[in-house]
Amino acid sequence: MKKSSFVAMMLGTVSGVLFALGMCMALLPEWNAFKPGMVFGAVGIVLGLITVIVWRKMEHKAPIKLNGRKIMLTVFGIIGALTLGVGMCFCMVWENIILGTFIGLAGILLLLSLIPITKGIK
Repeated sequence: MKKSSFVAMMLGTVSGVLFALGMCMALLPEWNAFKPGMVFGAVGIVLGLITVIVWRKMEHKAPIKLNGRKIMLTVFGIIGALTLGVGMCFCMVWENIILGTFIGLAGILLLLSLIPITKGIK
């Protein structure tokens, strides 16, 4: 394993755990830890961004250049993930299985459509 891959794996794991723990702390009222959860989540996001920067630098790759297409693809991915999450909430929290299933499937289709949009069909 290359050193850059190992560093990215370690930093990515730590950032993912911090983000997940922070979101659990913030969103579970039983834990009563909203403010510390937001701090943990923010630290996880920042560490995730640092991971991308460090990995790209270790791989001698150019920094990511933002353009309209990349921003729209990111927004499209966020909408797909949120749609899937809303569908899951309908099923598990609000106990509306039928509507939640259809909303969740729409989110899955949005996320799956990112593959041909970004890579193209050959």
